[in-house]
Parts: sequence; structure tokens; C-alpha cells
Amino acid sequence: MKKTIIYLIFWIASIWILSTQVQASSSDLFLNHLDFQAQIAQDGSMKVTEKWNIKIRDTNTLYKTFKIDKNKYTSISNVEVVDITNGNEQILKKQDKWGYHLPKGNYFGGKNEDNQFEIAWGVGLEDRTATKVYRITYEVKDAIAKFSDYAELYWQFVGQDFEIDAKNITGTILLPNAVENKEEIKVWGHTEDLNGEIYVVDTNRIEFNINQFRAGRYVEVRSLFPTQMITISNRGESKERLEEVIQEETKWANDANRRREMQETTKKMVSIAVNVIAIGLSILGIKSILKNSKKIKTKEKLKPTQEIVYYREIPREDTTPAEAVALLEKQVGSMNNSIQIGRIFSATLLDLSVKKIIDFEVNEKIITIRILEENPSKLLNSEKAIFQFLKQACEKTGGQITTKELEKYIRKSASKIVKLSDKIDKETEQALYQKELADKKENEERANIIVYLTFSAIAFLFLIVIFITLMSTKMKPFGIIPLAITTLIQLIVFSILLSKINVLTQKGVNENAKWKGLKKYMQDFSMLDKREIPEVVIWEKFLVYATAFGIADKVLKQLKMVYPNIEQEFNTNHYGYMYLMLHTNFSNSFSNAITTSMSTAYSSATGGGGGFSGGGGGRTEDGGGGGGR
Repeated sequence: MKKTIIYLIFWIASIWILSTQVQASSSDLFLNHLDFQAQIAQDGSMKVTEKWNIKIRDTNTLYKTFKIDKNKYTSISNVEVVDITNGNEQILKKQDKWGYHLPKGNYFGGKNEDNQFEIAWGVGLEDRTATKVYRITYEVKDAIAKFSDYAELYWQFVGQDFEIDAKNITGTILLPNAVENKEEIKVWGHTEDLNGEIYVVDTNRIEFNINQFRAGRYVEVRSLFPTQMITISNRGESKERLEEVIQEETKWANDANRRREMQETTKKMVSIAVNVIAIGLSILGIKSILKNSKKIKTKEKLKPTQEIVYYREIPREDTTPAEAVALLEKQVGSMNNSIQIGRIFSATLLDLSVKKIIDFEVNEKIITIRILEENPSKLLNSEKAIFQFLKQACEKTGGQITTKELEKYIRKSASKIVKLSDKIDKETEQALYQKELADKKENEERANIIVYLTFSAIAFLFLIVIFITLMSTKMKPFGIIPLAITTLIQLIVFSILLSKINVLTQKGVNENAKWKGLKKYMQDFSMLDKREIPEVVIWEKFLVYATAFGIADKVLKQLKMVYPNIEQEFNTNHYGYMYLMLHTNFSNSFSNAITTSMSTAYSSATGGGGGFSGGGGGRTEDGGGGGGR
């Protein structure tokens, strides 16, 4: 219990750490690279060129919005959008009217319905995925404020309402003229995650970059440069600006430094905690490896006491089709496969026909199942479950039902099919335990090992993801390495241990060999010496199990080859369903149809698949900033 609690704490903590690092944008859009080129003019305007290298999925229109604010700029004009994917330039056509969706190849630049300035363009990828490259240019009038000592650019290149993650954002700002000394240019960058850098790289050039940008953040640049570079401006005041800006930026820088220190301290603490817990779990893992390695040495895989290639008899006369399948496949308590259950159902009906509890009647290709004995006393539990289901299906039809009606009933009885499947599985499991053919303790251990094996596989993959993610945040989660190695070794040990589990007892292993021999014999008998082939009437019982094993079609074809006159040997009054199988393609039409019906019903009841329902969400209104729609 303690070990389980420690594991849970570790995985909860790991998921939390990972969730804080993983990007949280819409998966429909992702910017591989977003680049800005801004040229400031002497009249205080700024021409901006944005280059979007973007992965797009299921999106009609991309857009970017700017909040109209006369205190920050006067207007935006001269918008142009060009598709430059693969180096080919395609200038998009301007349209004057705003639209929520734009036709592919068109763009809009103007006020939208929210009274924001919007640049939007149609990409035409509503139902497919592609990576595109676009160049967007526009001119911002009065982007620069002019003061007596310095001119100021204070521009948010990406707003908080921007809805797209970006692997990398870069930018270049060019001043109208060069200065004599780079120190005359002051620059500051602001972003919420503090993961950007900005530098004056030349006498007229500023560059910035941000890695792993997450939607909902912002990127803004502030710069002061000699005021004489700007000849005219409709913004600004006749006062000095430098001291006020420095005080403001110093305060923000100090706050940012404190946040960085807190982040670094948190990273170190988390890194230490992760490493300590990981090493502790590694020690527990090593103990588990040693313990299970000893188990492997003590366990020996049981083998049949006699090697059997072909077996020409029913291994045990009181074997139900469900038991035969469980023994053949060594699936004790795990037969929830709808295909298996469908075959078992069909085979059991055939067996009930052999036992004269039901019969089949053919009339103009319509196959009718009739119940001959209402309360049979000698049925085993799994057979009883199937017989009771058949009786319920016949309740409204006077003790008989056509195969088509039965298929329809099965499709409409999804919950009953699941209950029937579970009952067959449980009754078969208990029967095998009672007959000492299966080992209950070993089977329970097998179920536990499968759980551990699954958990170890998931844990190993998750540890790799955690390690890579934390390393990208400059943490040092080296304690995860021994834990990952230990988990991988556990995965190998559990796999070996699982292979040595004996679900069947020695008695069960011996019978498994006989069922395998019988199946192989039924598949190959037409190639064997005819003197070794049993009388035709024996095949009536063999075909029950051939149906359960899914090989009835192959067996019937061989029967017709070995016994050319077999169809004349059977008529509607003798040997029940043998006539049916030989004369009506019963195996294909009925058994496969029943299996399909079972699968459909089982999927409907368990949520395994199916059509869409009418419920769900609705359209979410788009915010500002930028994104797709």
C-alpha cells in the first residue's frame, strides 16, 4: 500500500509539472516561426512586415487584430497579404467588406464588427492540414511619440488575445538613421514568461527573440532613441522622457528579476523533489525486480506430457463450446471478445441441435429455429445461459424464431448481449476451476502481472516525456534516468514472468494439446490417409467445435472433397443441422451474421464505437489578438 501511495504521489506531481510546461494553444494552429521586420520613418510612422510560417488544420480564415487607440497610433493603412509558400509569391485579393469567413485568396484590412482594426485572410483549409507561409505588411501612422529628449516606440507586437502558440518569435526594428554610439539607443522587452531577449545590435538596428511562446501571453518592445530622428509627429509632449521611462522600467526589471529568482528557486526545489522521489522509486523498483526475478527462477512453464500433432476424437464429451475455446486459447476469465462470443453462441446452438433440444427447419431458404424441449435438465451453466437467451427471443413467436429475426433481436438487445457475454465468461471460468483444468491462483496472478506490465510500459514512456520536458526548462531531473532504467527492466521482468504463468493446470495443458491436435486435424484431414478419417456421422459433433474455432467453412469444403456423395447421405429427417450446413451455406450466412450482430450489440452497449449523437457544444466566439476561424 505504501509503495502504491508513493507511486501515485510521484505521478500526480509529474503530471502537474508536465502540464505547466506543455503548450496550451488550439491544436488547429501552430506557428513554427513568426518574424517581424519594422522600419521606422522620419515622420513617426512604422512599416511592419510580419512573416507567418504556420501549420494550419481545419481552419478557414486567419486573422490579427489591433485595438484602436488614438493615444498609441493614429491609423493603420497600406495593408497587403502575400502567400509566399514554397517561395512562390501570390498576392491575395483585397475585399472591402469584413466577413467572419473569407474566401481563399482574399484578405481584408479594416474595422471589424468589434470596432477593432483587423487583418484577415482566407486560407481555405476547413477540412485538411497544411503548412503555409504568409507575408503581411501594413503601415502604422504616428507609432512614434516625440519628446524633447528622446523619441519613443512602445509597441505590442503580439497581444494577450493572440490565440496561437509559436515555437519561435523574432523581430528586427530599424531606426530612420544611424546614431554615432549604440548607447544612445535604449531598449526594453516585455513578455509574461520572461523568456525573451532584446539587444541593440547596430547603430540603427534592434533585434529581439522569444522561444516557446504560449498563447495568451504578449510581446512588446519599448525603445528610446534621439528625438531629432523624428521630424514630425502627432504624438508626444515637449518634456523630457528618459528619466520617467528609466524609473518605470527599473521597477519592472526588479519585479522581473524577483520573479526569475522565484522561478529558479522553484525549479531547483522541484528538481530536487523529483530526483529524490525518483531515486526512492528506483530503490523500490530494484526490490521488485529482485523479488520477481526469484519468482521467475521458481516457475516452470508446464508442457503436455505427450506431444500431439493430430487428435481424432473429442477430448472430453462434456465440454461446452465455450470451454473448448477457453482451453484452446488459454483464455480463462478473459473471453469478452465479441467475435469469440458470437462463435460460441452459434456453436452452442448447433450442439443443442445435436442433443435434440432445438432443431432447424429450412423452408424456401428461410431457416427457422424451434425449441423442442422447454426445460432441459442436462445442460451446463454456459449452455443454460445461451438457451435462456434463445427462449427469451422466442417468447413472442411461439417457441420458434427465424435466423433473420434472431439477428434482429440480438442487435436490439445490446445490454442483454453484454450480460450474456459476462455470464458465459464467468460460468466457463468456474467450470474450468471445478474440473481442475485451470489454476485460479495462477490466473489471478496473471491478471495482476498484466496490470503491472501495462503500468510499467506507460510509466516508461511517460518518464521519457517528463525527462525531455524538464530538460527543456533547464532543470536537471537526472534521478529520472535510473527510474526509467529500472522501469524498463521491470517491464522485461514482468514480460518474462507473464510468459511463465501457467493459467492451465497439468491436466488442462494436456487437454489443450488435444484441442490443438483436433483443430489441426480438422484443418488438414483431407490431406491424410482416408483410412484414418472417422465415419461421416462423427463430423456432426466435430463441426460444433469447428464453428466455435472459426474454421467451419474450411472443414465443410474438405468434407465435400473427401465424401463426394455426402449431401445425398443427409436429409431433413436425419442428423439435424448437418443437412442445414451442407445444403444452405449455413456456416457463412448464420454463424457470421450472429457474430456480426453480437459485435454490433456489444459495441453499442460498451461504447466501443458507432455513429455520432446529436449532442455536443456550440461555436465559441472569437477573441481579439489573432488566431483562426
